[in-house]
Formats: sequence, C-alpha cells, structure tokens
Amino acid sequence: MEHAQLTGTIIQAAMVVHSELGPGLLESVYEGCLELELMAMGLTVARQVEVPVVYKGKSLGFGFRADLVVHETVVIELKAVDLIKEVHKAQVIS
Repeated sequence: MEHAQLTGTIIQAAMVVHSELGPGLLESVYEGCLELELMAMGLTVARQVEVPVVYKGKSLGFGFRADLVVHETVVIELKAVDLIKEVHKAQVIS
C-alpha cells in the first residue's frame, strides 16, 4: 500500500473511532479502539512500541513508546486534549 493511501486509511479509521466514541475519554481507550479499527481494515498494527534513543552513538535503551505503529512505517501518537500545545507537537516531531 502506498504511503498516501495508508495514511488516508489511518485517518478514516480515526474518524470512525471518534464518531463512535466522541470526545472526553482517556487516550488509552482511543488507542485500543483505533488498533481494533485498523486491524479490521486489514492493517498490521503494533501497540506501545519501544523506540530506542541513541545519544552520541550510544544506545540508552528505549526512550519512549510509540502509541501505535502501522505497517512498520507510520507512527501514531494519540492525544485526547482540548488544544494541541507546542509540547504535543514536539513529542510528535521527536
């Protein structure tokens, strides 16, 4: 599946989950439901994937966990907030 098609499918799944659940739940609830929705669409999904941090060539072990990784190419960082702040953008970029 090409990248644009894959990301379009992911967005579609996220919209289905949001339409079903609405706002106000914990990120972990949306995460679990999105995982199920993506898998129902035939996508491979890994949840809470450890991402290693390398500093000056040395591995520090895992530095953070990606909420979802789809088809081993797209990282999904879920947020259940009223407003996206700069710190949220920084988390996604890193």
